[in-house]
Amino acid sequence: MEIAREEPHANVVRAWERGRLRIGTTWYEGHVIVSAERVITGWEVSSPLEIGRSTLEPAVAIAPEIILLGTGQDVVLPNVELMAQLAAESIGLEIMTTPAACRTFNLLLNERRRVVAALFNPT
Repeated sequence: MEIAREEPHANVVRAWERGRLRIGTTWYEGHVIVSAERVITGWEVSSPLEIGRSTLEPAVAIAPEIILLGTGQDVVLPNVELMAQLAAESIGLEIMTTPAACRTFNLLLNERRRVVAALFNPT
């Protein structure tokens, strides 16, 4: 029996470093929002504490079933109303470190889930 590794046709986070990520073969600096089909760069956010519904609009516009919010090297809980606001739109929110969000994104992507990762990644 031959076992072949399937090449993904989706954006996979291949590497994480403080301040940059490699998605596929391309390195991206700073904060990004990534889905299976799109990478949104230049996500303007200066702190995880300022992340709210309007800040996550580019992620919500992709119509995910879940948003993974990576808050840097430490878990930082943003506005407490954010989870309820997204739940009202039938979108789950998971908050974790950015490296954990990258790993979880890849796992859910492999399961063909409609997932978006909003990755706060300061230098």
